[in-house]
Amino acid sequence: MFKKIITALIVFTVANNKSMAAIMGDTTISVKVKGVTCNNDLNTLSTNVKALKGVTECKPGKAGAVSSFSISYDPALVSTKEIYAAFENTGGCSDPDARPYKIKN
Repeated sequence: MFKKIITALIVFTVANNKSMAAIMGDTTISVKVKGVTCNNDLNTLSTNVKALKGVTECKPGKAGAVSSFSISYDPALVSTKEIYAAFENTGGCSDPDARPYKIKN
């Protein structure tokens, strides 16, 4: 019985958290980035975007000629322009002074 109550409480809490995210206005976008050549690039880009205030999640796809990232963010705290800039201002894996990543429109 105790386990059922705890399980119900957890389910209720998770459901409410999802509802709160929707109420708070979180938005999810997909961003395509050119110039990603390896998994280190994916991790570095994802880390830099997640560091922006207002970004709650940045999930990279696979490295390739064009790589996709799924980003959840609060538009009241960060703009898509700032998110795009975070991608394009990230230093390259083999040359940190280079800026090889470009947003694909």
